[in-house]
Amino acid sequence: MDFSYTAGQQAFRAEVRDWLAAHVPRQRLASFDTREGFEQHRAWEHQLFEARLSMVTWPEALGGRGCDLVEWLIFEEEYWRADAPLRVNQNGQFLLGPTLMQFGTEAQKQRFLPRIASSQDVWAQAWSENGAGSDLAAIRAKAVRDGDHFVINGQKIWASRALFADWIFGIFRSDPLSDRHHGLSYVLVPLSARGVSVRPIKGLNGLDSFAEIFFDEVRVSADNLIGVEGQGWQVAMATAGFERSLLLRSPGRYQRTAQKLVQLYQRHRAGADRDPLLREAVLQAWMDAEAYNLAAYHTVGKALLGEQPGVEASANKIFWSELDLRIHETALRILGERGELLPEAPAAGDVDTWLEGYLFAQAGTIYAGTNEIQRNIIAERMLGLPKA
Repeated sequence: MDFSYTAGQQAFRAEVRDWLAAHVPRQRLASFDTREGFEQHRAWEHQLFEARLSMVTWPEALGGRGCDLVEWLIFEEEYWRADAPLRVNQNGQFLLGPTLMQFGTEAQKQRFLPRIASSQDVWAQAWSENGAGSDLAAIRAKAVRDGDHFVINGQKIWASRALFADWIFGIFRSDPLSDRHHGLSYVLVPLSARGVSVRPIKGLNGLDSFAEIFFDEVRVSADNLIGVEGQGWQVAMATAGFERSLLLRSPGRYQRTAQKLVQLYQRHRAGADRDPLLREAVLQAWMDAEAYNLAAYHTVGKALLGEQPGVEASANKIFWSELDLRIHETALRILGERGELLPEAPAAGDVDTWLEGYLFAQAGTIYAGTNEIQRNIIAERMLGLPKA
């Protein structure tokens, strides 16, 4: 593999680095699990869009820049290096956007994608239900066709960002007599629609990180159907593939977090070295982050040659989610009892956001398909083992 960058790629890196240095907010934005922080992050992402840096791999006509995946990796490396804000519209930009590219009509692409790229519309994912979390094929919320509309009834839960978002992309049972993964449809629903009720659910951090959504005779235009009616499972599995792949969790994120872990260890080395396993854990975290980066370039190289990602997306998801958890667990071990403090506590010192990151990392092994399910997929489809 050739690890050298072209002159054009180097120029792109310099442009991105310079822009971020001039525009990344000096003060940390409020949490996007609050209304104030949500709008601050939306405004920031609109700034990225105006600089043609919001969705760099999308076609220019749809709000992007037309970059290839290597340039996307370069952008992500610089974005995380600059400690730029987290992306509030990642569900729309990294999950729904690629799904629309693959399954949407031209009219749907023109209608939705530029507004996703600019974060004029922020999206939430509405898949999970009570009794249908990891078993997505067990969903019961219905979208029954009535002429040129769907009538939606039911409930969704654990929808991240849904409390303040504008739209959701959801999977609904459009054939009432169907079972399992048959008879499902992938429908886009505005959260402002009549009959939609959104209720907050607090996360481990005490903020309104999730929401449950209730649908009571909600009428949605059939123009909001993505793909073929009754074949939403195929569309949803494509979205799930994007969720488990590089797009949602780029290696730059973990390289930067691992670098911060090394710096934390160096500042607290006198105390940390009392536990010889801590130094080993720090080194392993740094090496794993670098390994993930190399694997990402390998995957991108194959994609540029026309190969489609397959079951390795499940292995990818397990790796980054468990790496994130290990990094934050190690940081809290270094900080000791101070690691339980919030950054604003008088005795916090340099605890930074390690506790917040640790709490968020707990969810990584669950969302995008639980790691237990991913291991089953790997066993059956990659290793050829029989079903349990």
